[in-house]
Amino acid sequence: MNARRLSDRLTGEFGIGIAFVLEFLLFALLSPYFFTPDNLLNVTLQASITAIIAAGMTFVILTGGIDLSVGSLVAFAGIVATSTIKAGLPPAAGIIAGLLAGWAVGAFSGAFAGFFITRFNIAPFIVTLATMTVWRGAAFVWTDGRPVWELPEAFAFLGSGRLLAVPVPSIIMVLTFVVSHVVLTRTRFGRHVYAVGGNIEAARLAGIRTGRVLRRVYVLSGSLAALSGILLASRMNSGQPNAGVAYELDVIAAVVVGGTSLSGGTGSIIGTFIGAMLIAVLRNGLNLLNVNSYVQQVIVGLVILLAVMLDRIRRR
Repeated sequence: MNARRLSDRLTGEFGIGIAFVLEFLLFALLSPYFFTPDNLLNVTLQASITAIIAAGMTFVILTGGIDLSVGSLVAFAGIVATSTIKAGLPPAAGIIAGLLAGWAVGAFSGAFAGFFITRFNIAPFIVTLATMTVWRGAAFVWTDGRPVWELPEAFAFLGSGRLLAVPVPSIIMVLTFVVSHVVLTRTRFGRHVYAVGGNIEAARLAGIRTGRVLRRVYVLSGSLAALSGILLASRMNSGQPNAGVAYELDVIAAVVVGGTSLSGGTGSIIGTFIGAMLIAVLRNGLNLLNVNSYVQQVIVGLVILLAVMLDRIRRR
């Protein structure tokens, strides 16, 4: 193996895997409560909401784009879903309608952003910054700043229930990553995502419909953000207009820490999963060690900076 390939592996998916194992072992040694079944399941539960969004964000960043609207979309999709559930339908029908309505909000948001990005050639940062503001404002306007309460108990199972002792959101997270990995590595769409991120002009000349690829990745990102918004609303058993604040930062951090390049064309779903779990384990371990929350923000920020630095080294 030449030096170049070794450097790529150590700063990419392979390297982040080693870092995750070392972090895991460190907290297992420092805290007697870390390596317990209940705590490990709690880590997966804590990671699930942002990790699901990160799966969709991986597709977006692989194309060289960004989606800043996911945190606000978590709030608005949760509000729409819970409001639909309370619209007066029978409980089962109301929950199904709420799930569909929340998902539709996410898909529409992605389609809306994708249209402006591809039709008018506006930078993804600007378009999704605008939709981030729109959906956050819409969540507060819809509810007049008040939470949506008194939801059916059956709805709470989606975010708080367990199957064979495993939290339902954790199961949904794993399924999301499995499907995303298959799509990205085993389908023509996945190959097109990498091609667009590597060189969009070359991809266009090769016959790839680049605009359609970009629109689809934003629809995917919006849909998974909406799914997370529904899970979070179910977990809190309420729709909160201030939910998901700064989630976009945690999501982008998970993707970048997992080895996906902000320049596009390089990265993997597996890397994103490891990145999301690394950040979740870091937060959990620091909590168990009673580290001040403000200090935790500094540490997580330094980890993100290190990941971006390694990305720049790999791209040289």
